[in-house]
Amino acid sequence: MFNVRIAGLVVQTVMTLVCVTASTAFVAAQQADDIFPFPVSVFELDNGLKVVSVDYDSPGIVAYYTIVRAGSRNEVEPGFSGYAHFFEHMMFRGTEKYSTDAYNAVITRMGADSNAFTTDDWTAYHIVASSDALSTIIDIESDRFRNLKYSEEDFRTEAGAILGEYNLNFSNPVALLSERLHDRAFLFHPYKHTTLGFLEDVQDMPNHYDYSLEFYDRYYRPNNSIIVVVGDVDQAELERLVAESYGPWERGDFEPNIPVEPPQTRERTAEVTWPNPTLPFVMIGYHAPAFSDQTVDMPTLDVLSQLLFSETSPLYQRLVLDEQVVDLVTGGAVDQRDAPLFTIIARITDPSKVDYVRDAIVAEIDRLKVEPVDPDVLASTKSHMRYGFAMSLDNPSSIARTLSHYLQLTGDPETVNRVYRLYDAVTVENIMHFATVYFPDTNRTTVTLTQEAQ
Repeated sequence: MFNVRIAGLVVQTVMTLVCVTASTAFVAAQQADDIFPFPVSVFELDNGLKVVSVDYDSPGIVAYYTIVRAGSRNEVEPGFSGYAHFFEHMMFRGTEKYSTDAYNAVITRMGADSNAFTTDDWTAYHIVASSDALSTIIDIESDRFRNLKYSEEDFRTEAGAILGEYNLNFSNPVALLSERLHDRAFLFHPYKHTTLGFLEDVQDMPNHYDYSLEFYDRYYRPNNSIIVVVGDVDQAELERLVAESYGPWERGDFEPNIPVEPPQTRERTAEVTWPNPTLPFVMIGYHAPAFSDQTVDMPTLDVLSQLLFSETSPLYQRLVLDEQVVDLVTGGAVDQRDAPLFTIIARITDPSKVDYVRDAIVAEIDRLKVEPVDPDVLASTKSHMRYGFAMSLDNPSSIARTLSHYLQLTGDPETVNRVYRLYDAVTVENIMHFATVYFPDTNRTTVTLTQEAQ
C-alpha cells in the first residue's frame, strides 16, 4: 500500500467553549460542506492530554484509540532506530497493577479487539469493545501509559522477537526495495530508515535497555498523546473518568532535534538482487511536500496519483491491460509531518522490460506537466475520492482510525475538513504546476530489484 490516502480534506469545525473541570472543553460546530459528518467534542487536561470524542450512532460499541506522536521520525540518534516500533510491543508487557496475563485476561473478558501499530510519525494503541466497559478500558490504558514496567530480561526477550519480525518482513522483496529506496533518497532525515529500523540497530537493541527507558520517558507523556473515543459514549462520564485516571500523568518537555533534509539536486539510482524466484520490480521516489491543511500542494499530488495510477488511467490501461508488461503499478505519498516520498512501484512480467516500464512511468508524469487534464476527468476523480472517503466512515474503528491520522499530524480535528476543501480546490493548472515542481529528474530516486543469476 503506497497510497494510503483516499483524497482528503479535513474536518472544518468552529470550536465553542463549553465546560470544565481540570480541562478545557470544546464542541465542534458542523458546517454544510464538512466531509466529516459527526459531532466532535474536545477537552484537554492540565497536563496537556487532549481527548477527542465523536458522537456516532453505534449502540453498545465504542472505539478507543491512544495516539502517541512518536514514530521512527523521532529516532534521531545514530545506532538507535526501531525504538518506536519496539514500544508498540513493550506496551503490552504489563505493570505492577496489571501484568501481561492480567491485562490480556481483562481484554478477553470484555470480548474486546485490541492491537497497535507504528508508523514513521506516530504509534497508535486501539481497543474496540462494549461501551459499558469504558471505565475498565480507561483504567487499564491509563495504567500502562503511566506505569509501564519491564525488566532487562523482558526487554531482551522482546528485542529478540522484533529481530524475528524484521527477518519475516524482509522475506518480501518489496520490503527490501522500500528500505533501499529510503536509504538512498534521504541523507540525514530519520525517514532514511523504515519503521522497523536498520538491521544492525535491531541486532544491537538487546544491549540498550537503559536507552529504551529513556525513549519511553521522552515520548510517552500526556502532552505528546491524544485519546480518540468514538461511539456510544456519555461525554460527562468520559471527562470524569479521564480526569480521574490520567490527571496524575506527568507532562514532559523533551523536543527532538530532527535534521532537515536538504533538497535533492541530482538523480539517484540503486540496483538490488533477490536470491529467490521473483518478478522484477522498479520503485521510484520523489521528495514530496510535508502535510499541510493550508496549502494545496499535497492534495494536488493525491489527485495526480489517481490520474496516473487508477484503473481507468492511460498508464494503467496501457501497461497492465493492453501490453500486459506489468501486473501491478501504483503510487502516491502518505501524509507525513515532514517531507515524505511520493513512491511508485511496478511489478514487471517480462524481465527484459524493466527499463521500458520505468521510462513509460516517467514519460507519463512528464506528459502531465505539459498537457492539461480533461476538466471532466479531474472533476470525476475528485468526486470519486471524496465519495470513497465518506463511505469509509462506517463504523467506530474506521472513524477513530481516520480522525487519529489527522490528529497526529496537527492535533486539530478541524484538519480533516480543511484538507477536503483543499481537494475540492485542486485545478487543472495545479496539476501541471505541481507535477513540474515536484517531479523533475533531479528529485528522483530509482531502485530496481531483479532475481539473482542462478
